[in-house]
Amino acid sequence: MAERHPRSDALEARLAACRQGLAQERAGAWVTRARHEAEQRLRALGLPGPRDEYWRFTRPDLLTAPEPATAEPFETDEPPVFDEIDRLKIVFTDGRFDPRASDDISEAGEGIEIVTLLEAGESDLHWAQEHYGRLEAAGQQPVPRPLAALNTACARNGVLIRVTGKVSRPVSLIYRHYQPQSDAMLHHLVLLEEGAALTLLENGPGAARFNTVLEVNAADGARFDHVRAQGRDHARIAVTHIFARLGCESGFSSFTLTANGRMTRNEAVVTLAGDDSTAHLAGAALGDGADTPFHHDDTVFVVHGAERCESRQVFKKVLRNGAVGVFQGKILVKQGAQKTDGYQMSQALMLDGDSQFLAKPELEIYADDVACSHGSTTGAIDEEALFYLRSRGIPRRQAENLLVLAFLDAAVEEIRDEAIANDIRDRLRGWVERRG
Repeated sequence: MAERHPRSDALEARLAACRQGLAQERAGAWVTRARHEAEQRLRALGLPGPRDEYWRFTRPDLLTAPEPATAEPFETDEPPVFDEIDRLKIVFTDGRFDPRASDDISEAGEGIEIVTLLEAGESDLHWAQEHYGRLEAAGQQPVPRPLAALNTACARNGVLIRVTGKVSRPVSLIYRHYQPQSDAMLHHLVLLEEGAALTLLENGPGAARFNTVLEVNAADGARFDHVRAQGRDHARIAVTHIFARLGCESGFSSFTLTANGRMTRNEAVVTLAGDDSTAHLAGAALGDGADTPFHHDDTVFVVHGAERCESRQVFKKVLRNGAVGVFQGKILVKQGAQKTDGYQMSQALMLDGDSQFLAKPELEIYADDVACSHGSTTGAIDEEALFYLRSRGIPRRQAENLLVLAFLDAAVEEIRDEAIANDIRDRLRGWVERRG
């Protein structure tokens, strides 16, 4: 009798825990089919292991264990991110939609329709059935994303958003964490029709262990802007996935701010499928491993599949006290994707000698008329710049803070909305000055 593989046992245990939640739900035909197909993908892929090419720098076991590790909620008296921004608020508490804390999504306004996954999934027919899980499935090649397939197979909660016009007020997804052993999966779908535009905000830790998928399908001429601030719970564990497909002359941008967290992995797979489309991805991370471990991983895959498309990747990390930062970024230019303009930069600022930054930038190009570049740097604070500021009477710590903020601002500049960008800058300034 053949021995069972430990990773197979781990997969069965993870799926068994997932089914306990799904057993409480009445699911319609389309969502049942999507979950079944995702489970089949997951079984073919298997859970990630430490020897997998794109998991060599990040331990997957914290994300694949049947039960999450305990993570106590982080208590703070500071106001929530985006608190001053006029937005439509949709609240999830430990992974469950909280209608009493949310605005009325049935009155989202003209040009936008929002429904929860739990509500839509009860029907046998829904507009989302042609789109839900499709980008996640396509994003499994050429690099597998098994934890995204796990999400599609198991997620009960999330929002489905169809945008038909230019929506001026951002939609804000707020994730609250109260239970020390909550294990949450959310799956969101955003469908932007031709010429539509939406800004999506996300903030909060979500749960002790958090797995999210965001699928964005942008038709020709559509515009999608995404700004995310991940919660400051020191012990939280999270894996996030963005899958986006862009039509002709469409635009996509995504920025993520991260501070604290035991382990965070943010994955993005963006395909520029239409001519003259643009995609900008950026991130700023502050990591301190003094009290709890800090491990932050950005894994980005951008596919140029059409002509005259532009992509930008700008990721900055500030690390100290044994914190670990990871960047794995790839630009793939397919045959026929002429006039591609692809740029990738990952940088780490080390505030001591105990931290690590692990970078794997990649270019794979099959077209001959392109302008693609990538770079990655790691270093300490510039002593000459520090000396200059101190010679002007600025105390050392304040001077260091100014240089840290200037270093991170190149990523913040990728946010198109100036009010949102300034809100992020104010939050960064407060965190840097408090150093925690």
